Amino acid sequence: MSTTNNKPLVLTVDDDPVILNQILEVLKHDYDVRPLTSGTAALAYLKDHPADLILLDHNMPDLTGLEVLSVIQADPTTKNIPVILLTGSVDSRDEVRALEIGAMDYLTKPFNPKSLLTRVRLQLELYAHRNHLEEMVNAKTSQLQKVNQKLEQRDKVTLDLLAKASDMRDHETGTHIERVEMFSAIIVKDLLTNPHEGYTISEQYGRDIIDSVKLHDLGKLAMPDGVLLKPGRLTAEEFDIIKTHPVCGSDMLHVAIEKMGEDSLLYTALEIARWHHEKWDGSGYPNGLRGTDIPMSARITAVADVFDALTSERPYKKAWKSEDAFKIIYAEAGSHFDPYLTLVVSRHEDEFAEIVVTHREEKHPILSKVLN
Repeated sequence: MSTTNNKPLVLTVDDDPVILNQILEVLKHDYDVRPLTSGTAALAYLKDHPADLILLDHNMPDLTGLEVLSVIQADPTTKNIPVILLTGSVDSRDEVRALEIGAMDYLTKPFNPKSLLTRVRLQLELYAHRNHLEEMVNAKTSQLQKVNQKLEQRDKVTLDLLAKASDMRDHETGTHIERVEMFSAIIVKDLLTNPHEGYTISEQYGRDIIDSVKLHDLGKLAMPDGVLLKPGRLTAEEFDIIKTHPVCGSDMLHVAIEKMGEDSLLYTALEIARWHHEKWDGSGYPNGLRGTDIPMSARITAVADVFDALTSERPYKKAWKSEDAFKIIYAEAGSHFDPYLTLVVSRHEDEFAEIVVTHREEKHPILSKVLN
């Protein structure tokens, strides 16, 4: 209710004092009635005061009822207040116009007191019922949002654990995926903020790349320990086995997509898992894709993954300095890597190098800086 006495507030607007007094006599026992003599006064009142219903005269000298109604409907704070238009006209076109603009009812003068009282009561009941339904819908929507947020959080934790498990099979600390995510995020952010022909991506696709790149080596969960954990270099036969991990990973994700239905995050993860070892010149694996036939997500991951491999220590090699890794990345632009993406990397050498320097920290403040 709009008043403190628990009575609904009915704003009556008419330039005829006689009509205002008649309305007051009919409604005063059940409602808090506020009479005003012009549309201008009504709009001024509504700027600072609420109302539960408005009885609005059609023909007034300063602003017509339709003009006042249009202003009321255009204001989000007043548009839901039910309005009953009062008029001495019998022109059906006025009635239709009033209803089109937003009036809830239309009453001709002189009015029957019982008819007026009944129409006011019904409109207020409908108004209260509509507000109750909106409250129920908002409450249910809020509950669903909380449930969805919890499910999304659970899914994220599950994916993170799965990614960490796949990474720790191959890298003792399990931080490789974190650094690849950070490198990829830098590239994605550049593509989003610096549009370039052929390299325009949506915010959603960019977010999906960042969130799913951690699953790029998911297929390594299916690799035999004797091959995956071998401390020295692999034989040709062993390397052939390792080269199956993109297909194994994409197959796992394909099963997930079949069970869960189309999902942009999982589909992007599948792209990355399957094709992040493809090369720009078509000499990569598993499908020998070339150029822009390789999905953007996989091309970004290829650069980030190799840069981290070069700057990380392995049982068979020492970590390279960032400047030496950059030389390799640039030298292989157009053969291994997308040339434009290597140009993107060159714009962010300091950020890449900072991640390399701090990658042994347990927590990575750079990650939140890059992703936000």
